[in-house]
Amino acid sequence: MAVVHVPSAMRELTEGAARIDVAGDTVREVIEAMEAKHPGFRERLLKDGKLRPGMQVFVDGVSNRSGLRARVKEETRVHFIPAMAGGAWNSTSAHSVRCIADE
Repeated sequence: MAVVHVPSAMRELTEGAARIDVAGDTVREVIEAMEAKHPGFRERLLKDGKLRPGMQVFVDGVSNRSGLRARVKEETRVHFIPAMAGGAWNSTSAHSVRCIADE
């Protein structure tokens, strides 16, 4: 079975579980198996049958161009990583980061 690492923002769907073992030969099948165990999982990951914008899937630590078609084997680790946004970057904050790192 594949091991799905559940993002912390989605753990309310899995009763707090950070890892779930599910069967599937592709990432899409893994998502469907997660949906069967934890309704709402698919909706959080997919839109119109594709990964939502800003969502990436990593199979055994590698971002795969095959996306939902990526092959999954026994004990494959599957991570769904939502994009992170926010904050600001300017020369002042860059200087502050360097100063803190130098201390």
